[in-house]
Amino acid sequence: MDTNLVLSALLFGGRLAWLRLAWQRGQLQPLLCKETAEELLRALCYPKFALSQQERLEVLAEFLPYAQVLPLPNPWPPLPPCRDAKDAVFLALAFHASADALVSGDADILSLQGCCELRICTAQALREALGL
Repeated sequence: MDTNLVLSALLFGGRLAWLRLAWQRGQLQPLLCKETAEELLRALCYPKFALSQQERLEVLAEFLPYAQVLPLPNPWPPLPPCRDAKDAVFLALAFHASADALVSGDADILSLQGCCELRICTAQALREALGL
């Protein structure tokens, strides 16, 4: 899952509330690496969220225990070209972990659907595939 989906599920719930429940129930397992964890930590500090240190820790406690943390290889596996270079880390993690899917709402990532053997899908497509 990309950072925006994780943040949306953790901070806003709404249409993505099911995602948080799914990882907490073990119906899916998010993947993290050092780089994606750092991005999540950075994003939680954005002023627009106005989260205190304690609130950030509470949010992380709703996610980190359910995520599998993996180191990325050096060099990264061969990746399809991505329009936004910052998204490449999510592709590298998904390929390296042989993930069932890379779940995203990002247009740059979603534009890669069908260009490689990695399944790339929206949260809604994942929900339907899981029957949730």
